[in-house]
Amino acid sequence: MTAPTIDLFASALLFHSDGDVRAVERRMTGSGSGAWQIAAFHVETDADVHADHWEMHPRAEEAVCCLTGGVRLYFRPDVPGGAEEMVRLRAGAAVIVPRGRWHRLELDAPSDLMSITLRDGTRLERRTGTR
Repeated sequence: MTAPTIDLFASALLFHSDGDVRAVERRMTGSGSGAWQIAAFHVETDADVHADHWEMHPRAEEAVCCLTGGVRLYFRPDVPGGAEEMVRLRAGAAVIVPRGRWHRLELDAPSDLMSITLRDGTRLERRTGTR
């Protein structure tokens, strides 16, 4: 049997608790499948990483990995009027976003990113006061 190759920049891998792994269309929100999603993204602009939106995963942490280039990951303040926290990722670095923590990305340079999370219940919310 010859196993087909999968383009991770075009598809995502879903890892199910029963051990099945499936290549599927990438989604920003969950499918309710209970599967963990691994996806890679080539991003050129802030629009490619929805920098004008906050994102939150209520059911699991997320590993955000910078494979090439560089990005800034921002955490929304816990209190109104508080300052955003920023983590800078260079090629080969990753950060774990805590479960339920609102976050967003901005680019330092065109980059290749990988995210690993359980997307079920993922929420997007437009960022107010954007530049």
